[in-house]
Amino acid sequence: MAVRRPRSTAPSGTFEQLGVPAPLIEALAEGGVTTPFPIQAATLPDALAGRDVLGRGRTGSGKTYAFALPLLARLAARPTPRRRGRPRALILAPTRELAAQIEASIAPLAAAVSLRTLTVFGGVGAGPQIAGLRSGVDVLIACPGRLEDHVESGHANLDAIEVTVLDEADHMADLGFLPAVRRLLDRTPKRGQRLLFSATLDAGVDVLVRRYLTDPVTHSVDSAPAPVAVPHHMLHIAHRDRLAVLVDLAAAPGRTLVFARTKRRAKTLTRQLVEAGVPAIELHGNLAQGARSRNLTAFAAGSATTLVATDIAARGIHVDDVALVVHADPPAEYKAYLHRSGRTARAGATGTVVTLMTDDQVDGVRQLARQAGIAPTTTRLRPGDPLLDQIAPGPRTLVDPPAPGRAEPARQPRRGGGARRGDAPAAGNARRQGRAPASGTPRGGGRNAAPQASSAAAFSAGSRVGGRRSGGRAR
Repeated sequence: MAVRRPRSTAPSGTFEQLGVPAPLIEALAEGGVTTPFPIQAATLPDALAGRDVLGRGRTGSGKTYAFALPLLARLAARPTPRRRGRPRALILAPTRELAAQIEASIAPLAAAVSLRTLTVFGGVGAGPQIAGLRSGVDVLIACPGRLEDHVESGHANLDAIEVTVLDEADHMADLGFLPAVRRLLDRTPKRGQRLLFSATLDAGVDVLVRRYLTDPVTHSVDSAPAPVAVPHHMLHIAHRDRLAVLVDLAAAPGRTLVFARTKRRAKTLTRQLVEAGVPAIELHGNLAQGARSRNLTAFAAGSATTLVATDIAARGIHVDDVALVVHADPPAEYKAYLHRSGRTARAGATGTVVTLMTDDQVDGVRQLARQAGIAPTTTRLRPGDPLLDQIAPGPRTLVDPPAPGRAEPARQPRRGGGARRGDAPAAGNARRQGRAPASGTPRGGGRNAAPQASSAAAFSAGSRVGGRRSGGRAR
């Protein structure tokens, strides 16, 4: 049985003092990274020394560089010719988005030490992946399902793996990937170094640690999901007012991330927001990978200001400056609440978390808050309540969506003073007249100018793109 020797303190210092090779330090500096995060300072000395490491830290704590730097340093120190279908390092990730994000982070570092990376996941054609494997690759970043396909078909062989990384291991357990992970790890050499990073050590993850890590050193930094240090609001609303309140919040300046419980619900909410004038796109498992990538890019770039997602976006995906997280559908358990909420207030930024709850959800949401260890502000309100302006400050802007089936040039935003035929009075007028806006009718105002210019592109990349399901196993 493996014995884990925990270390409670992390050494401080620069990347150079921690032992990171100079070419990697220079590549980090070119990307604006000069100071190690706590998880990096804690794990790098042991990982660079070749030890198996168990790193416990929540999403956003800087784990990617914590495993990428020692992995690349090891491979660069002993350069060998690339072999067809035989990578030297393997990074397993639970979702396509996380795999792509990892590759984007480490590719510049790998290039600095003449190493080649490749991503492998489902939802896209296998041909380019097979070609990449044939040409030889040093670092393979993969989701378990598609990698198993390549292994079983003979396009990939894991017998030359020197370093294996499991990122977001607890999320892989939640998604049911652990049997595939075990089958893949069984194909890697037992003498190889293994680095496992996880926010929690649930039973499934602990089995992996005991079976595959040799005398690992455990470093815990933010070892369990922690309450996000931002304002948390629980808004008690009538069911008929849900959309109106959501539109009001999403129409405020800044990026808004809306969580829905199911793929169908995410699609429906996206359509409703777009029809109401909010530049919204969706992210869920029913989208083809191309659409998922385009939508996430549009949200990160600001051409779409609202992303409606399932819990696929709750872990391992980082987008700068998400001002507001809205639980349009409260999650079933508190860990999901914490991971969702952790998409805002990242890297020192500020943010706000809002949960919409109806009468039948009040008890469940209160229990979530207790289990999550937060003390939210709970308010019963209706559309047009002044508190909405305090939660999401700034003028509201709505734009006319393009006609169904085609993208149109962006139009001028609809202002609060004018309503289209069939609209209820705009909320700005309704408030001046002492009335709350009708359910589903958003307030007018002024939105950020930059997103308006590409709002039509956001619409066409969002709810009207890629609605097909990827075949085969979940990946």
